[in-house]
Amino acid sequence: MTPDARARRALYHAFVDQGLDTWLARLPEQLARGLDRRRHGDLPGWEKAVAKLPELPAERQVTLDRDTVSVDVALSDADRRRCHNLLKALMPWRKGPYRLGGTTIDTEWRSDWKWQRVAPHLAPLTGRRVLDVGGGNGYHAWRMAGAGAAFVLVIDPSPRFYWQFQAVRHFVGDADGGRTHFLPAGIEDVPPNLAAFDTVFSMGVLYHRASPLEHLQQLRAALRPGGELVLETLVVEGDATTVLMPGERYACMPNVYFLPSSRALAGWLARCGFEDVRVVDEAPTTLDEQRATEWMTFQSLADFLDPQDRSRTVEGYPAPRRAVLIATRR
Repeated sequence: MTPDARARRALYHAFVDQGLDTWLARLPEQLARGLDRRRHGDLPGWEKAVAKLPELPAERQVTLDRDTVSVDVALSDADRRRCHNLLKALMPWRKGPYRLGGTTIDTEWRSDWKWQRVAPHLAPLTGRRVLDVGGGNGYHAWRMAGAGAAFVLVIDPSPRFYWQFQAVRHFVGDADGGRTHFLPAGIEDVPPNLAAFDTVFSMGVLYHRASPLEHLQQLRAALRPGGELVLETLVVEGDATTVLMPGERYACMPNVYFLPSSRALAGWLARCGFEDVRVVDEAPTTLDEQRATEWMTFQSLADFLDPQDRSRTVEGYPAPRRAVLIATRR
């Protein structure tokens, strides 16, 4: 059975087990669209890279509750080199770090630092059903599983991230109890008023939404009453009325629409039906947290800032600053 077939079968079984019947009927169409080779010309190469990963011994040490998501397994030198080269074929790797079969993947983002800032403020994840919206290659989802979540679903429309996730799954095997899954889809593909998840994460998504309040309402609709939202996004300093609407690009990124202050964002959440809204972290993004590496060789944060004034972007806006807010669905 191919890695994709195994992943699809596991996803279907998980949706049945979780009672997500209203979503189950939509899976074939969503998977077909998300993994459409006609739309994603590089997809066959990513799929082939994962399929070529060597079969691994059953005995392996999997660590999901430490900064580096790691799988230690005895491999021959040839298989270790093969894994390294195939994982390289899936570049760029944005979120991590990982250590898989002797290969350390030094990703663009030190996503473990974000997790360290978020984790102390979460309701315990043990036994919870979790949705990770825009979760990239799934680094944080593996950490959620390591924290005891009963079911974790990553949704992200990027097929590259889907195949990076499947590569990690190849190494992890069943060590997570089959609790962690990836669907190549967006929040708009979640059935309306699903009210199925105990915790929903949206990290690094809101500023890419032309209608941010609609995104917050979609997140709320995925949560059960009393469920917890974890929202991480770009913000600016200011009072409860401060919102920056950048021009065509912000820090060289297209499709950045609204950057509120954390106080303004708290007001948005309250208006969208959340309560107990808390700003649990706010800080500028540093050049040590987001940078180019051997595994992400394109431009990164250092290239997006004014070289004469690191407090400003190349466009003249305030440099990236991120906040984490946690709120409860009323």
